[in-house]
Amino acid sequence: MKVILNNSPVKTKNNQEALVEVRNLKKYFNTGSGVVKAVSDVSFTIKKGETLGVVGESGCGKSTMGRTVLRLYDATEGEVWFEGKNVHKAGSGELKKLRRDMQMIFQDPYASLNPRMTIEDIIGEALDLHHLASGAKRKERIQELLKLVGLRPEHINRFPHEFSGGQRQRIGIARALAVEPKFIVCDEPISALDVSIQAQVVNLLSDLQDKFGLTYLFIAHDLSMVKHISDRVAVMYLGKMAELSASEELYENPLHPYTQALLSAIPIPDPEVERKRQRVVLEGDVPSPMNPPSGCHFRTRCPRAMESCAKIEPVWQEVKPDHFVACHLYNEEVMGNKVLRP
Repeated sequence: MKVILNNSPVKTKNNQEALVEVRNLKKYFNTGSGVVKAVSDVSFTIKKGETLGVVGESGCGKSTMGRTVLRLYDATEGEVWFEGKNVHKAGSGELKKLRRDMQMIFQDPYASLNPRMTIEDIIGEALDLHHLASGAKRKERIQELLKLVGLRPEHINRFPHEFSGGQRQRIGIARALAVEPKFIVCDEPISALDVSIQAQVVNLLSDLQDKFGLTYLFIAHDLSMVKHISDRVAVMYLGKMAELSASEELYENPLHPYTQALLSAIPIPDPEVERKRQRVVLEGDVPSPMNPPSGCHFRTRCPRAMESCAKIEPVWQEVKPDHFVACHLYNEEVMGNKVLRP
């Protein structure tokens, strides 16, 4: 993928301006036994008003990438640009302003809310920090937010333990909305919820996006749910992007062997189709991010791995309009005239 090095707004192919641009982002953690390469050289853009879904196995770096985009973690290398501003170069004053526009919904609704604070104080904390409301207007604003996410405004003085998991996640959404952000990282917001509640939360997020023009980075395990909410989907494996394209295109025409394996695991409600379908079963475990394989990170589990996969790192390239993949099967320099044509 061609990375633009200036600080001008990026225009996508449909001439829609990108709200977020991530350039060659890396996040490593130094531990006592080595360096964990959680995110390795990731680049992508998110357009205004769209949802970019991110999927992959546990430990692939999805959540770390989301937190690094918001600068909850400092980047080891690379850049994150938001509306023409370099997030990781911003000073404390400028960063505080950016915090209003960039918020996060956390994965665990039981751990992300302070049990000693009332709902009024949890949601009102952001209003206080950014001096957005005080006194009666503060309380009125919090009650409006509770109604907005489907909760009763008279519950403003209750504590988190008095709510169910789905209700707590709605409180987390209200907290993120309190400062009227433009961009929200949703870090697996439904994975800790009952299946019956998950669709309600996803529908709420979709409704809020339509109402306020929000932009989402939606991180999840559930491939079916990601297809439902996302305009585009990125697939991560061991800290790297494997594939990225429009949602329908990815699900109908997956190019990377890892994406094909993930999609083959989604159950199909038609028993006849399900019986005839060929599953792609991956062997072995995900390698350690402290010692990733040489060349292609996926090669140790890939059913189509070649000798070159161990020697050469695949290039992140656009093989179809707005369809990116990092795989030697689509690299003419490696495959010569044997390159697969999507």
